[in-house]
Amino acid sequence: MKKLLIICLALLGTGNLFAQENTETRDNGRLDFTANIQTNHLWRGLIITDKPVVMGNLSYALDKDKKWKIGIWGASSMTDDKDDTHYKEINYYIQYSDGRFYIGLWDLFNSRNINTEVASENIFNYSNRRTTHIIDLRTNYTFGPSFPINIEADIMLYGGANAGEVVLNPDGSYKRNKYSTYVQASYPVMANKKVNLDAFLGAGFALNDKNFLYGNGKSSFDIVNVGIKASKSLRFSEHYSLPVSMTAMWNPSNQFARIQLAATVF
Repeated sequence: MKKLLIICLALLGTGNLFAQENTETRDNGRLDFTANIQTNHLWRGLIITDKPVVMGNLSYALDKDKKWKIGIWGASSMTDDKDDTHYKEINYYIQYSDGRFYIGLWDLFNSRNINTEVASENIFNYSNRRTTHIIDLRTNYTFGPSFPINIEADIMLYGGANAGEVVLNPDGSYKRNKYSTYVQASYPVMANKKVNLDAFLGAGFALNDKNFLYGNGKSSFDIVNVGIKASKSLRFSEHYSLPVSMTAMWNPSNQFARIQLAATVF
């Protein structure tokens, strides 16, 4: 698997080197896409998959300043997980960002290991009782240069039957959503260096229930994501560099830890 990752990075990096040089002088249009490769997929203190993942993001700017964007984000693991399921996800979003403030509305659909007794495999099913989709409101704000801490707050507004977000009545009818919420503070410990280092601390709770998605089910509020992220750019030429990162995370609530290596290939 290690050799596979090295080969993928080499091929993607080499191919992108020539593409970057050939398109550098083109008009900077509103349509764009990026691709990432990672050793696993970690999200808000959760392990989505332990297998290597390829991710893509296609976006279109709605205004000339590119503050408003719509897009499609997707990911797939390269191999099956140990339970013989395969991670695949496709999300749609609309977002606004002015550099320091961000707000986005995301529609998440993770098709791995859907329990069809409680949720639907149909990507077009948005019923409040059985939809696998999760409508996720995401916000974050970075304070000024003298105190560059970033505060993130995300709330699951709708859906998530497969994730346990939906509470049903005894007769099986819809009762309520839990509104699982994730909040995180991150701080650039080292910035504008050869290697930059960020530290983060994330917690979870539910607005409408004791149990929430990110925790162990024993507490209504818990620390679920603690870690550091080191990042730098590997320069291959005057026109192309490869952003890479290493993240170490711990989830005190669920008592596990992971290392992640990632690269933005273009």
